[in-house]
Amino acid sequence: MGPVLAGVLQLLALIAALALAYVPLGTYMARVYSSDRHWRVEKWIYQGIGADPDTEMRWPAYLRGVLAFSAVSVVFLYLLQRLQGVLPGSLGFKAIDPDQAFNTAASFVTNTNWQSYYGEQAMGHVVQTAGLAVQNFVSAAVGIAVAVALVRGFARSRTGELGNFWTDMVRGVTRILLPGAVVAAIVLVACGAIQNFSGIHEVGQFMGGQQQWNGGAVASQEAIKELGTNGGGYFNANSAHPFENPTPFTNLFEIFLLLVIPFALTRTFGVMVGSVKQGYAILATMATIWVGFVALMMWTEFAHHGPALQLAGGAMEGKEVRFGVGSSSIFAVSTTLTSTGAVDSFHSSFTGLGGGIALLGMMLGEIAPGGTGSGLYGMLIMAVIAVFIAGLMVGRTPEYLGKKIGTREIKLAACYILVTPALVLVFTAAAMALPTPPHSMTNSGAHGFSEILYAYTSGANNNGSAFAGLNADTQWFNTTIGLAMVLGRFVPMIFVLALAGSLAGQRPVPVTAGTLRTEKPLFTGLLVGAILIITGLTYFPALALGPLAEGLAT
Repeated sequence: MGPVLAGVLQLLALIAALALAYVPLGTYMARVYSSDRHWRVEKWIYQGIGADPDTEMRWPAYLRGVLAFSAVSVVFLYLLQRLQGVLPGSLGFKAIDPDQAFNTAASFVTNTNWQSYYGEQAMGHVVQTAGLAVQNFVSAAVGIAVAVALVRGFARSRTGELGNFWTDMVRGVTRILLPGAVVAAIVLVACGAIQNFSGIHEVGQFMGGQQQWNGGAVASQEAIKELGTNGGGYFNANSAHPFENPTPFTNLFEIFLLLVIPFALTRTFGVMVGSVKQGYAILATMATIWVGFVALMMWTEFAHHGPALQLAGGAMEGKEVRFGVGSSSIFAVSTTLTSTGAVDSFHSSFTGLGGGIALLGMMLGEIAPGGTGSGLYGMLIMAVIAVFIAGLMVGRTPEYLGKKIGTREIKLAACYILVTPALVLVFTAAAMALPTPPHSMTNSGAHGFSEILYAYTSGANNNGSAFAGLNADTQWFNTTIGLAMVLGRFVPMIFVLALAGSLAGQRPVPVTAGTLRTEKPLFTGLLVGAILIITGLTYFPALALGPLAEGLAT
């Protein structure tokens, strides 16, 4: 079997698995967030944090809950890292430096999981499990909660109430993420991923010195890292490491994990708004972009030149021979079109255009299918923009799901889509203009520029993957990328929740003959076009200086 055929068959198997999980998982999540019953363990949690789970919140109160919980999480994780040297299970590792501790705390709380450190050489068992792994659960649950609040904004009318943040967040952990991660961890352990709390082992000589490996609760963290679209690896090599991702089957299974909740949330959306066809329209938009990007990535990585690449079956530099070009391409696209950031190959070693595809996937806003929750609310914001554009074309007041898209709504949507590009481009320009930051670039020219552009795109879009050639463990990059992650996560959430509150307070608009049918393929095509055009107009000059220049020169 040739490598191209193998890659296509893996893609088809992945699509089949996602299709089988779509309806049951999506419907189950809709029931989770619509139920008025609380599990006993959930009641204990509410009592512990002093929250009333039955109190409905308007959008400012919901936002305060999101920000307060996240702020406390950043402080706790920062202090945990700073105190690592005196904690049990530290494996002898010292406390994390202040700038790196801030960067890591911001990273994991914002569901980014950007890592400017070597995991196996910096973090002990307590920080890995009590700090990083816990944030993998709760940061993902926060994203889903905000998405559900926006869905309620479309589903409800003549009320400003969006649900209860604490209830939504706790249920996301106890009923969705924790059960799913347990099952996934068992599968990974059965397939060879490690799960222990052992110390550091000497495993032999390497280049004249002793090679050391430490164990850890790897499989459990790997499971939630993918299922919650987090991406932070226990080891520096991330999912290219055999302890995290030992076989081609686990590689495909991990891709399935990182895609299944974001895709299934479109079903949840359809059920909660009372029209599964609307969910299918959003799903079709996400799937069209995802499949198109996978096809482009495979083409760039298989379209090799020269005898060495032909003998290798593709551009194999930076890729694991266990997985090959096809599976690595699927993983790279899936991890950058979601907010996962996990890697089973090094994106810096992809072809110039291949690296550009990974970069463009993040620039779209990671909405195809995007992160847990963040992908859905990002796509719904783009749907509001697309409806507004359609309304301008025909001279009619735009409506979406029975709600008018007026001046307030379009301003909030516009602010949402402007925040992240502003962060990316301003921080990239500052890093290139100042004398010190460019010293961190391993490469010069277009590829060096791509390293910095990729870093800030990854941070502001809460992805967490890197081009690997950039030394980001400096005070400048730890601080600025940390700020980009925090602002890129929480400022857009302000506009999402404000939009949800505005929509929930409206009266429903009856459907007429002139209403745009947003469940039809025509709207799906309009939405795909709007996403690509808006992204292209925003980022094309930066892409032309980086991956496009490199790709066209080779």
